[in-house]
Amino acid sequence: MKITFLGTGTSQGIPVIGSNHPVCLSKNIKDKRLRVSVLIEWDNYSYVIDCGPDFRQQMLRANVSKIDGILFTHEHADHTAGLDDIRPFFFRQGDIPVFAHQRVMRSLERRFDYIFETENKYPGAPSVKKIVVENKPFQVGNLEIIPINGFHNKLQVFGFRFKDFAYLTDMKTVEEHEIEKLKGVEVLVVNALREEKHESHFNLKEALNFIKKVNPNKAYLTHISSLLGFHDDVEKSLPKNVFLAYDNLVVTV
Repeated sequence: MKITFLGTGTSQGIPVIGSNHPVCLSKNIKDKRLRVSVLIEWDNYSYVIDCGPDFRQQMLRANVSKIDGILFTHEHADHTAGLDDIRPFFFRQGDIPVFAHQRVMRSLERRFDYIFETENKYPGAPSVKKIVVENKPFQVGNLEIIPINGFHNKLQVFGFRFKDFAYLTDMKTVEEHEIEKLKGVEVLVVNALREEKHESHFNLKEALNFIKKVNPNKAYLTHISSLLGFHDDVEKSLPKNVFLAYDNLVVTV
């Protein structure tokens, strides 16, 4: 299984527009982060988790010519705003499957009503195949995917386990019985916004404590803000099995 980190930044990305923060002014390519998303490929399947406002740029940068579907963690704009840019895939492949909680699906239907329209549909609009995800395993391609339920402040968010790989973002709390679903993963990805506490995201300390509970072979931090610090400095401070993800990083599981 091949995982490509399409974006590893928080909702504003790095650099933040108009910011003079030192990390935003960094020349290190690893300090430049698009909005958070990953591409997961195995056998002949290609799935994306989340589809933010940088989706088009990410697809071009990673040279992606086919996606078999999109899994949504939740409805916030930095995870959904790029949905219109599935058009080239739709024109070649037909309806694109989208997997989401019912609440998230309703949000997408409101914001992208022209995509979900079934009558008098604009001929240039893409179409999707809706698959509602509940907190129980579901099939994607030839794999069984296990949702991991968590909370982004008070908002329900899904993480996803693909065999020995698990991806969680925008988490603040995860109940013990949900953490049990992650036991035995080889590679875990989890959000770590900054060092200071935040009301709806793990900070660095919370992310490291969460990783210790799950105990994967390797863990990668994502959904990173400029306030976490320079990539190279943060990387040096991490435990030996924890790494700071960066855009275009490729990991094989």
